[in-house]
Amino acid sequence: MSRIEETFKRLRAGGQKALVGFITAGDPDPDRSLEIARQMCLSGLDLLELGVPFSDPTADGPVIQRSSARAIGAGVSMKIVLQMVRRIRGFSSIPLVLFSYYNPILAYGAGRFYRDATAAGADGALVVDLPPEESDELTGLWGNGLDFIRLVAPTTPPERMARIASKASGFIYLVSMTGITGSGGLNSEEIAGVARDLRNNSGGLPICIGFGISTPDEAKKVSGFADGVVVGSAFERLIESGREDPNIAVRVGEYAARLKNAIIPVC
Repeated sequence: MSRIEETFKRLRAGGQKALVGFITAGDPDPDRSLEIARQMCLSGLDLLELGVPFSDPTADGPVIQRSSARAIGAGVSMKIVLQMVRRIRGFSSIPLVLFSYYNPILAYGAGRFYRDATAAGADGALVVDLPPEESDELTGLWGNGLDFIRLVAPTTPPERMARIASKASGFIYLVSMTGITGSGGLNSEEIAGVARDLRNNSGGLPICIGFGISTPDEAKKVSGFADGVVVGSAFERLIESGREDPNIAVRVGEYAARLKNAIIPVC
C-alpha cells in the first residue's frame, strides 16, 4: 500500500478529508521554500504537491506563473527539486506528489526521473499536460513506486472519466472549473454534480478537487463532496507578497492550519 493510499485510508476511517497543499519548489529560493514546506507539514497538511518550475506553465494562472519564474531565476532545476524532496523526507513522512509538465521530465529523462524521484522519497507524480492516450511512453518505463495522479476536467464525460480512472492511482484530481489555476468564480453546486459522476466512475479512487479554491469557506464547501481539497494559488500569493518577510514560512503554515480546521467535520 502506497503512502498516499495509506493516508486516504486513515482519513476515511476517521471521517476526515485531506488538505492537499501546492507550492512551487524553490520559490522564492530553495532554502526558504524548504522552510515553507516544513511549516505546512507541521500545520496539518495531509499531502504536499511540489510544483516543478517550468518556463511555459500554460495551465497555471499569473500567480503560479510568476512563482515558477522566481524559482527558475533562483536556479531551481529538476535536480534541485528532487534534492528538496529528499530534505523534506528528513523531517516529514507526509505524502509528496511532484506536479510537473511533461517537458521537464522528458528533458531530465523519463526513466531517470522515476529512479531519482522514488529514491528521494516522492510518492506520486501528476503530469498536467499528458493525457492517458499519450502517457505510456512515460509510465511504461516506470515500476509501481510512484502513484500516477490523473486529471479530470468538469467537462469530461462519464465514459472518459472511467477510462482515465482505470489508468490512475493514488487519487484523481478533479479540476473545479475550466480555465487556469487561481481563477475565480467557483460554482460549488456545479462541481458537486461533476464529482458525483466521477464518484460513479472512479473505481473507488479518492477524489481531490482543486483550481479556484482559496479560502477556508470554499475549502469547507468543496470538502462536503470530495475526499480532499487542493489549494495552491492562495499559498503562492502569500509567498509572493511576503518575499521580504522573515516570518513568511510561519504565515503560510498558519494559513494551512486555517484551511485544515475549516474542513474538519463538525461532530
